[in-house]
Amino acid sequence: MGVYHEGSRAVQDRVGVRDLADHVGRSVGPGIRPVAAAFLELQPLLVLGAADPATGRVWASPLTGTPGFVRATGPHRVSVASRPPLTDPLATALATLGTPVGTLTLDPRTRRRMRLNGRAEPTARGFAIEADRVFSNCPKYLQKREAYELLPDRMPQAPRHATELTPTQAEFIEAADTFFLATVHPDGADTSHRGGNPGFVRVASPTELTWLDYPGNAMFLTLGNLVADPRAGLLLLDWTTGTTLQLTGEARTEFAPDGRRTVHFTVQEAVESPSAVPLRWSAPEYSPANPEPAR
Repeated sequence: MGVYHEGSRAVQDRVGVRDLADHVGRSVGPGIRPVAAAFLELQPLLVLGAADPATGRVWASPLTGTPGFVRATGPHRVSVASRPPLTDPLATALATLGTPVGTLTLDPRTRRRMRLNGRAEPTARGFAIEADRVFSNCPKYLQKREAYELLPDRMPQAPRHATELTPTQAEFIEAADTFFLATVHPDGADTSHRGGNPGFVRVASPTELTWLDYPGNAMFLTLGNLVADPRAGLLLLDWTTGTTLQLTGEARTEFAPDGRRTVHFTVQEAVESPSAVPLRWSAPEYSPANPEPAR
Protein backbone atom coordinates (compact mmCIF):
# COMPACT_ATOMS: atom_id res chain seq x y z
CA MET A 1 0.00 0.00 0.00
CA GLY A 2 1.39 3.42 -0.95
CA VAL A 3 1.62 6.38 1.37
CA TYR A 4 -0.92 8.43 -0.59
CA HIS A 5 -4.17 7.63 -2.35
CA GLU A 6 -5.99 9.67 -5.00
CA GLY A 7 -7.70 11.92 -2.45
CA SER A 8 -4.44 13.09 -0.87
CA ARG A 9 -2.84 13.50 -4.30
CA ALA A 10 -5.75 15.67 -5.43
CA VAL A 11 -5.30 18.05 -2.49
CA GLN A 12 -1.49 18.09 -2.83
CA ASP A 13 -1.79 19.00 -6.50
CA ARG A 14 -4.39 21.68 -5.80
CA VAL A 15 -2.12 23.32 -3.20
CA GLY A 16 1.04 22.69 -5.24
CA VAL A 17 3.03 20.62 -2.74
CA ARG A 18 3.31 17.19 -4.37
CA ASP A 19 7.14 17.25 -4.42
CA LEU A 20 7.29 18.22 -0.75
CA ALA A 21 4.74 15.54 0.10
CA ASP A 22 6.85 12.93 -1.67
CA HIS A 23 9.86 13.99 0.40
CA VAL A 24 7.93 13.87 3.70
CA GLY A 25 6.29 10.58 2.74
CA ARG A 26 9.65 8.79 2.76
CA SER A 27 9.48 8.80 6.57
CA VAL A 28 6.30 6.68 6.55
CA GLY A 29 6.62 2.90 6.78
CA PRO A 30 5.15 -0.17 8.50
CA GLY A 31 8.01 -0.66 10.95
CA ILE A 32 8.05 0.41 14.60
CA ARG A 33 11.54 1.68 15.35
CA PRO A 34 13.07 1.34 18.84
CA VAL A 35 12.65 5.05 19.55
CA ALA A 36 8.95 4.80 18.63
CA ALA A 37 8.50 1.70 20.79
CA ALA A 38 10.08 3.50 23.75
CA PHE A 39 7.80 6.51 23.20
CA LEU A 40 4.67 4.35 23.18
CA GLU A 41 5.48 2.69 26.50
CA LEU A 42 5.69 6.07 28.28
CA GLN A 43 2.21 7.28 27.36
CA PRO A 44 -0.99 7.14 29.47
CA LEU A 45 -3.31 8.13 26.58
CA LEU A 46 -4.07 6.62 23.19
CA VAL A 47 -6.63 8.07 20.76
CA LEU A 48 -8.24 5.72 18.26
CA GLY A 49 -10.31 6.33 15.16
CA ALA A 50 -12.42 3.83 13.21
CA ALA A 51 -15.79 3.25 11.62
CA ASP A 52 -18.46 1.44 13.61
CA PRO A 53 -19.17 -1.68 11.50
CA ALA A 54 -22.82 -1.66 12.57
CA THR A 55 -23.67 1.93 11.56
CA GLY A 56 -20.78 2.98 9.33
CA ARG A 57 -20.29 6.12 11.40
CA VAL A 58 -16.73 7.22 12.16
CA TRP A 59 -15.70 7.99 15.73
CA ALA A 60 -12.60 8.96 17.70
CA SER A 61 -12.25 7.50 21.20
CA PRO A 62 -9.75 7.79 24.06
CA LEU A 63 -8.08 4.90 25.86
CA THR A 64 -6.03 5.36 29.03
CA GLY A 65 -3.89 3.22 31.29
CA THR A 66 -0.73 3.05 33.30
CA PRO A 67 2.25 3.76 31.01
CA GLY A 68 3.16 0.48 29.36
CA PHE A 69 -0.46 -0.42 28.58
CA VAL A 70 0.47 0.31 24.94
CA ARG A 71 3.63 -1.43 23.77
CA ALA A 72 5.27 -2.76 20.66
CA THR A 73 5.35 -6.57 20.66
CA GLY A 74 7.00 -6.94 17.26
CA PRO A 75 8.44 -4.87 14.43
CA HIS A 76 4.96 -4.25 13.01
CA ARG A 77 2.68 -5.01 15.96
CA VAL A 78 1.34 -3.10 18.95
CA SER A 79 -0.56 -4.60 21.88
CA VAL A 80 -3.02 -2.53 23.93
CA ALA A 81 -3.94 -3.85 27.39
CA SER A 82 -7.23 -1.98 27.51
CA ARG A 83 -10.45 -1.68 25.59
CA PRO A 84 -13.23 0.92 25.40
CA PRO A 85 -16.24 0.49 27.71
CA LEU A 86 -19.24 -1.18 26.14
CA THR A 87 -20.96 2.22 26.02
CA ASP A 88 -18.25 3.64 23.73
CA PRO A 89 -19.18 3.99 20.04
CA LEU A 90 -16.03 2.04 19.03
CA ALA A 91 -16.49 -0.89 21.41
CA THR A 92 -17.82 -3.14 18.64
CA ALA A 93 -15.24 -2.01 16.08
CA LEU A 94 -12.29 -2.88 18.32
CA ALA A 95 -13.80 -6.26 19.17
CA THR A 96 -14.07 -7.13 15.44
CA LEU A 97 -11.17 -8.86 13.72
CA GLY A 98 -9.62 -6.81 10.93
CA THR A 99 -11.24 -3.45 11.64
CA PRO A 100 -9.13 -0.65 10.07
CA VAL A 101 -8.01 1.64 12.88
CA GLY A 102 -5.94 4.81 13.11
CA THR A 103 -4.17 5.69 16.35
CA LEU A 104 -2.49 8.79 17.70
CA THR A 105 -0.20 8.87 20.70
CA LEU A 106 0.43 12.37 21.96
CA ASP A 107 2.70 13.56 24.78
CA PRO A 108 1.84 17.15 25.74
CA ARG A 109 4.88 17.26 28.04
CA THR A 110 7.30 17.06 25.12
CA ARG A 111 5.02 18.17 22.25
CA ARG A 112 5.65 14.85 20.50
CA ARG A 113 3.06 12.80 18.64
CA MET A 114 3.07 9.55 16.73
CA ARG A 115 0.53 8.00 14.37
CA LEU A 116 0.19 4.26 13.81
CA ASN A 117 -2.47 2.87 11.47
CA GLY A 118 -3.36 -0.74 10.79
CA ARG A 119 -5.94 -3.42 11.53
CA ALA A 120 -7.26 -4.46 14.91
CA GLU A 121 -7.25 -7.94 16.37
CA PRO A 122 -9.08 -8.68 19.65
CA THR A 123 -6.97 -10.22 22.43
CA ALA A 124 -7.67 -11.53 25.92
CA ARG A 125 -6.60 -8.26 27.58
CA GLY A 126 -7.65 -5.77 24.91
CA PHE A 127 -6.58 -5.76 21.28
CA ALA A 128 -3.54 -5.66 19.02
CA ILE A 129 -2.85 -3.67 15.85
CA GLU A 130 -0.90 -4.98 12.91
CA ALA A 131 0.69 -1.80 11.62
CA ASP A 132 0.86 -0.72 8.00
CA ARG A 133 1.76 2.97 8.53
CA VAL A 134 3.89 4.42 11.33
CA PHE A 135 5.16 7.98 11.43
CA SER A 136 5.76 10.98 13.68
CA ASN A 137 4.46 14.52 13.26
CA CYS A 138 6.11 17.84 14.01
CA PRO A 139 5.08 19.64 17.24
CA LYS A 140 3.29 22.46 15.39
CA TYR A 141 0.00 23.58 17.01
CA LEU A 142 0.48 21.19 19.94
CA GLN A 143 -0.04 22.78 23.36
CA LYS A 144 2.46 21.95 26.08
CA ARG A 145 1.19 20.55 29.37
CA GLU A 146 3.95 19.98 31.89
CA ALA A 147 2.47 17.17 33.97
CA TYR A 148 -0.52 14.94 34.61
CA GLU A 149 -2.07 13.03 37.49
CA LEU A 150 -3.71 9.62 37.24
CA LEU A 151 -6.94 9.66 39.27
CA PRO A 152 -8.02 6.03 39.78
CA ASP A 153 -11.01 7.09 41.91
CA ARG A 154 -12.54 9.18 39.12
CA MET A 155 -15.60 7.22 38.04
CA PRO A 156 -17.05 7.58 34.52
CA GLN A 157 -20.67 8.67 34.33
CA ALA A 158 -23.28 7.49 31.87
CA PRO A 159 -22.85 9.03 28.39
CA ARG A 160 -25.44 11.44 27.05
CA HIS A 161 -26.46 11.11 23.39
CA ALA A 162 -27.99 13.81 21.19
CA THR A 163 -28.31 14.78 17.53
CA GLU A 164 -27.24 18.40 18.06
CA LEU A 165 -25.03 20.40 20.38
CA THR A 166 -26.28 22.03 23.57
CA PRO A 167 -25.25 25.62 24.37
CA THR A 168 -22.90 24.29 27.07
CA GLN A 169 -21.25 21.92 24.59
CA ALA A 170 -20.89 24.77 22.09
CA GLU A 171 -19.08 26.85 24.73
CA PHE A 172 -16.83 23.89 25.53
CA ILE A 173 -15.88 23.49 21.86
CA GLU A 174 -15.13 27.18 21.36
CA ALA A 175 -12.91 27.17 24.48
CA ALA A 176 -10.92 24.13 23.26
CA ASP A 177 -7.28 24.31 22.20
CA THR A 178 -7.11 20.74 20.89
CA PHE A 179 -9.25 18.13 19.21
CA PHE A 180 -8.66 14.79 17.53
CA LEU A 181 -10.02 13.96 14.08
CA ALA A 182 -10.69 10.45 12.76
CA THR A 183 -11.13 9.83 9.04
CA VAL A 184 -11.29 6.79 6.76
CA HIS A 185 -10.25 5.89 3.23
CA PRO A 186 -10.43 2.80 1.00
CA ASP A 187 -7.24 1.34 2.52
CA GLY A 188 -7.86 2.03 6.21
CA ALA A 189 -8.35 4.69 8.89
CA ASP A 190 -6.36 7.57 10.33
CA THR A 191 -6.43 9.77 13.43
CA SER A 192 -4.89 13.23 13.47
CA HIS A 193 -4.60 16.18 15.83
CA ARG A 194 -5.77 19.75 15.40
CA GLY A 195 -4.69 22.52 17.74
CA GLY A 196 -4.81 26.27 18.13
CA ASN A 197 -5.60 29.05 20.55
CA PRO A 198 -9.12 28.91 22.04
CA GLY A 199 -11.59 30.02 19.41
CA PHE A 200 -9.86 28.22 16.54
CA VAL A 201 -12.95 25.97 16.28
CA ARG A 202 -16.22 27.80 15.65
CA VAL A 203 -19.75 26.55 16.29
CA ALA A 204 -21.77 27.87 13.38
CA SER A 205 -25.00 26.20 14.53
CA PRO A 206 -26.06 23.32 16.82
CA THR A 207 -25.14 20.95 13.96
CA GLU A 208 -22.15 22.60 12.28
CA LEU A 209 -18.55 23.36 13.26
CA THR A 210 -15.88 25.11 11.21
CA TRP A 211 -12.13 25.50 11.55
CA LEU A 212 -9.26 26.75 9.42
CA ASP A 213 -6.85 24.12 8.18
CA TYR A 214 -3.50 25.52 9.28
CA PRO A 215 -0.37 24.82 7.18
CA GLY A 216 1.19 21.49 8.14
CA ASN A 217 3.48 18.82 6.75
CA ALA A 218 2.05 18.92 3.17
CA MET A 219 0.93 15.27 3.29
CA PHE A 220 -2.79 16.11 3.42
CA LEU A 221 -3.74 12.67 4.70
CA THR A 222 -6.81 13.96 6.55
CA LEU A 223 -8.13 16.32 3.88
CA GLY A 224 -7.33 13.68 1.27
CA ASN A 225 -9.37 11.13 3.17
CA LEU A 226 -12.30 13.56 3.26
CA VAL A 227 -12.11 13.89 -0.53
CA ALA A 228 -12.48 10.11 -0.81
CA ASP A 229 -14.98 9.69 2.05
CA PRO A 230 -16.61 12.59 3.97
CA ARG A 231 -17.29 10.58 7.12
CA ALA A 232 -15.40 11.84 10.16
CA GLY A 233 -15.30 11.71 13.95
CA LEU A 234 -14.11 14.32 16.44
CA LEU A 235 -12.96 13.89 20.04
CA LEU A 236 -12.68 16.83 22.41
CA LEU A 237 -11.25 16.33 25.90
CA ASP A 238 -11.52 18.44 29.03
CA TRP A 239 -7.91 18.10 30.20
CA THR A 240 -8.92 18.87 33.82
CA THR A 241 -12.21 17.05 34.47
CA GLY A 242 -11.73 14.16 32.01
CA THR A 243 -15.08 14.80 30.32
CA THR A 244 -15.11 13.86 26.63
CA LEU A 245 -17.27 15.01 23.75
CA GLN A 246 -17.37 12.67 20.75
CA LEU A 247 -18.96 13.84 17.52
CA THR A 248 -19.65 11.91 14.34
CA GLY A 249 -20.77 13.29 11.01
CA GLU A 250 -19.41 14.43 7.67
CA ALA A 251 -16.84 17.05 6.71
CA ARG A 252 -15.98 18.98 3.58
CA THR A 253 -13.18 21.41 2.80
CA GLU A 254 -13.74 24.83 1.25
CA PHE A 255 -10.75 26.16 -0.74
CA ALA A 256 -10.71 29.96 -0.95
CA PRO A 257 -8.95 31.92 -3.74
CA ASP A 258 -6.54 33.40 -1.16
CA GLY A 259 -5.32 29.90 -0.25
CA ARG A 260 -7.23 29.57 3.00
CA ARG A 261 -8.81 26.20 3.65
CA THR A 262 -11.89 25.96 5.87
CA VAL A 263 -13.31 22.63 7.04
CA HIS A 264 -17.06 22.43 7.63
CA PHE A 265 -18.21 19.56 9.85
CA THR A 266 -21.87 18.55 10.11
CA VAL A 267 -22.84 16.83 13.37
CA GLN A 268 -24.98 13.70 13.09
CA GLU A 269 -24.59 12.51 16.67
CA ALA A 270 -22.92 13.80 19.83
CA VAL A 271 -21.89 11.72 22.86
CA GLU A 272 -20.83 13.53 26.04
CA SER A 273 -19.21 11.34 28.72
CA PRO A 274 -18.52 13.09 32.06
CA SER A 275 -15.36 12.00 33.92
CA ALA A 276 -14.54 9.50 31.17
CA VAL A 277 -10.74 9.95 31.31
CA PRO A 278 -8.95 9.42 34.67
CA LEU A 279 -6.22 11.96 33.87
CA ARG A 280 -5.85 15.54 35.04
CA TRP A 281 -3.33 17.63 33.13
CA SER A 282 -1.70 20.91 34.07
CA ALA A 283 -2.65 24.18 32.36
CA PRO A 284 -1.52 24.58 28.74
CA GLU A 285 1.31 26.61 27.33
CA TYR A 286 0.04 27.46 23.87
CA SER A 287 2.18 26.58 20.88
CA PRO A 288 4.10 29.57 19.47
CA ALA A 289 2.98 28.39 16.01
CA ASN A 290 -0.71 29.00 16.77
CA PRO A 291 -2.22 31.79 14.66
CA GLU A 292 -4.62 34.18 16.33
CA PRO A 293 -8.18 32.94 15.66
CA ALA A 294 -10.09 34.95 13.07
CA ARG A 295 -12.68 37.28 14.58
